[in-house]
Amino acid sequence: MKIALCSSEVVPFAKTGGLADVASALSVALDAQNAEVALITPFYKKTKDNGGWKRNEKGIPYSLIGKKIKVYFAENDAYFNRNGLYGDRKGDYPDNLERFSFYCLRTAGILKEAAFKPDIIHCHDWQSALLAVYLKARLGDDDFFGRTKSLLTIHNIGYQGIFEAGEFPKLGLNRKLSEMPEFEFYGKVNLLKAGIIYSDGISTVSPGYRNEILTKEFGFGLEGVLSQRRDSLSGILNGLDYSIWNPATDSYISKNYDSGTLKSKSENKAFLRKLCGFKNSPEFPLIGIVSRLAGQKGFDILAESLKEIFKMGIEMVILGTGEERYRKILKRIAARYPKVMHLALNFDEGLAHQIYAGADIFLMPSSYEPCGLGQMISLKYATIPLVFKTGGLADTVNKNNGFLFEEYSASELIGAVARAVETFRNKEKWQVLMKNAAACDFSWESAAKEYISLYEKISRKA
Repeated sequence: MKIALCSSEVVPFAKTGGLADVASALSVALDAQNAEVALITPFYKKTKDNGGWKRNEKGIPYSLIGKKIKVYFAENDAYFNRNGLYGDRKGDYPDNLERFSFYCLRTAGILKEAAFKPDIIHCHDWQSALLAVYLKARLGDDDFFGRTKSLLTIHNIGYQGIFEAGEFPKLGLNRKLSEMPEFEFYGKVNLLKAGIIYSDGISTVSPGYRNEILTKEFGFGLEGVLSQRRDSLSGILNGLDYSIWNPATDSYISKNYDSGTLKSKSENKAFLRKLCGFKNSPEFPLIGIVSRLAGQKGFDILAESLKEIFKMGIEMVILGTGEERYRKILKRIAARYPKVMHLALNFDEGLAHQIYAGADIFLMPSSYEPCGLGQMISLKYATIPLVFKTGGLADTVNKNNGFLFEEYSASELIGAVARAVETFRNKEKWQVLMKNAAACDFSWESAAKEYISLYEKISRKA
């Protein structure tokens, strides 16, 4: 089976978030399942400047990931020779509709020029959603794509690619389509909505999130369209790259360990406490957070909760960057509790790994989380996750490997932390939790197998 993955960012070439990791890791996992895979992504300035690429006989720039997977770059300096992927400090680039409609059409051109005739074109998020539209509305008579089907994966439905209605002609589609409901969204053009309607299959990044986006609370205005396509909507949990996130081989952490040597985890806690300047008893439970600082990530209710949480005799380290309002709030709280709270408002890869290895509890109180990566990492490191019961967090954390709270509020968060602290002080129960956590397996292999089954199902559609 031939699969063309289309993503606006791919590790190691360009990244702003988890989408880039998924595109790369899923491709490698599919290749390991004997699928023939090609990736197509924009040729950004950063990619071009970093080198490590060359041109094929048709002049198409490309590089390799894994053992043999080709990553082709859609080239247009007018659109992509910029410092940012989607925007700059002023906000989103005003020509993003043109930029990514070009990317989608150029993707089709690259596939033809490279003679890569895909069974499935796997589109990721709104930036490539137009490709599902073009396959039917512009390329329907092209024999090269005669048997090609499309799958659209929604990583976060909060980002939809919404533009002014007057920009529709720039898409190069029949003007009559602008009068149809496929694109229309409160008087504007919605590219994700169009992709949902035109794609042959739709998926999200966890079973829980699949169900949530069918509701008004989490559907961001597209719950009605998704409900109409409910039978074509799947939820497949993202995997974790254990070649990177593995305490047995992690070069960033103080002491390597695995599920059979969990006692060595205490050395990582001691090292992390020293980095943070903590001088209380090592018996204090240490809570770690590695996150973007945003309301969606739970920092609104966390800020309300910290006064009560610190009364429980805990220490806390927070690593992250993000919204200025939460930077200011956390700085004030850290100044109030300097002996038990360490705040690092920067990106520090080494410290992130050490937190996963050295903390006792990993706190992730996101109000919604399509899949989530932090809780899967913490489980591998036997650091017990404490999460709000939503999306991928609910799919991966349960009473046997962590703690959940079901009402999104400061009081419920405080209660969950109290339960975790009480359990921590029962060493026998905590050891069981740690062993259960370390035994969890969220490898990309299982996710790749699910995707291949889904590809096959979509390919059989008339």
